Amino acid sequence: MASFAHLEQTIAAPLEFIGVGLHSGAPVTMRLLPAPAGSGIVFRRVDLDNFEIPANGRNVAKVSYATSLMRQGVLISTTEHLLSSLIGMGVDNVIVELDNLELPILDGSALPYVEAFQSAGIRTQRRRRETIRVLRPIEVREGNKFIGVYPGSGYSIQYAIDFPAPIGQQRACIDLAAETYGAAIAPARTFGYKADEQRLRDMGLIRGAGPENAIVLGARGPENGPLRFPDEYVRHKVLDLIGDLALAGRRIEGHVVAERAGHAMHTALVSRLLKDRSAWELAHVPVASAAEEDTPQAAFGSPALMGA
Repeated sequence: MASFAHLEQTIAAPLEFIGVGLHSGAPVTMRLLPAPAGSGIVFRRVDLDNFEIPANGRNVAKVSYATSLMRQGVLISTTEHLLSSLIGMGVDNVIVELDNLELPILDGSALPYVEAFQSAGIRTQRRRRETIRVLRPIEVREGNKFIGVYPGSGYSIQYAIDFPAPIGQQRACIDLAAETYGAAIAPARTFGYKADEQRLRDMGLIRGAGPENAIVLGARGPENGPLRFPDEYVRHKVLDLIGDLALAGRRIEGHVVAERAGHAMHTALVSRLLKDRSAWELAHVPVASAAEEDTPQAAFGSPALMGA
């Protein structure tokens, strides 16, 4: 298995996705375009004179039910699944064009993005990749909710959730350096309780939600099963976390631990980390051996998920 690439990457060809926003229900067409090395991930509202919003912690907006970006009053909503897929598959530079305010929810997971990247190909660029190497712990606590990031090699995540029945407690550990994202995390879908549906619809929060793009939980379990994993719920929380932490601007080198956290706490960790410049340093990814460099990048690694 090849190690995490030491050079930056972009997609090899443009990609298009058409769908509706999970929360707004608004129709949207989204195009991903290859971008130059060093440019990062930039969102572009083509319906608003190509107004651009870089995907970074300075532009984080509302984070209650989704992670959104805002700059000069222009909003882009529900970015976490796409950002997660880009980080998980090692895509550093891309332009994301949208003709509406919210990204398409697709099937509620990041799998459609991963499959599209696999089909189009991922192109290596001539620039050394930098990571945010964590030097000392940064933590955020709120009651019984917690998230922290700690020094460590690679990028590993440990996540614990505790939801009402029928989910209960689940725990997962993922090592992104092992290239397991495509198989172990990307297919995990967002979820919600049937009992909350009408209240959330009345609040205008899930206008685009349905059984085709979310796990609908009744009293006895999923009403639109089967699950893709027995612990699909915690895997989706890991998916969201990876996408939210992408707003640090680079892939993190360290160990992340989260318990009962959510979008607000994920992005609060990003903010606290970026503000404390003594807690991290920019580091180049080590150059892999010649044997590793000759190994094609795997889009779907063998699952290395433990504690499920």
